[in-house]
Amino acid sequence: MKRRARSRGMVLPIVLLLSSMMLVTAGAWLESSIVATRAAASLRDRIQAFHGADSALARCSRIVIDSPELTQDAPAGEPVRWRLKASFEGASALAIAPFVTWPHAARTPQCLIEAWSRPGKGASYLLTARGFGSTKDSEAWLQLQIEIAESGTTRRWRRVVAKPF
Repeated sequence: MKRRARSRGMVLPIVLLLSSMMLVTAGAWLESSIVATRAAASLRDRIQAFHGADSALARCSRIVIDSPELTQDAPAGEPVRWRLKASFEGASALAIAPFVTWPHAARTPQCLIEAWSRPGKGASYLLTARGFGSTKDSEAWLQLQIEIAESGTTRRWRRVVAKPF
């Protein structure tokens, strides 16, 4: 009986310790799954916005190449209208929406075509496209430089890292 008297009451602390360890582990798993779900949703939004901007850029580049009547009167230096909010939003917006709707996006993609005056070159244009994800906060910006000369068409693509406005 002496052995039992010593071990009496030891089971409860051990069970409490094990159950608290299981609770902490389950909480950590839950937290990591929530973080993974948020990261996946954010990635999906960014991909959605990127595809919208990429498709708008492709459509606008086709417009530029197929429309020889686009005016070439451009200010000297690199175009800067794409950095202005008024070029994309408001009543005086110069950007076009090449698609009527875009699936699962907060807004349709937009594209701005700006003529670029470059000495010694043919017609040059800077195309800026903006695509959206499922929220208006998830945006992707892409640009394409197009040079149309007698020898052919040159395209240079770049991603705009930060929102310009």
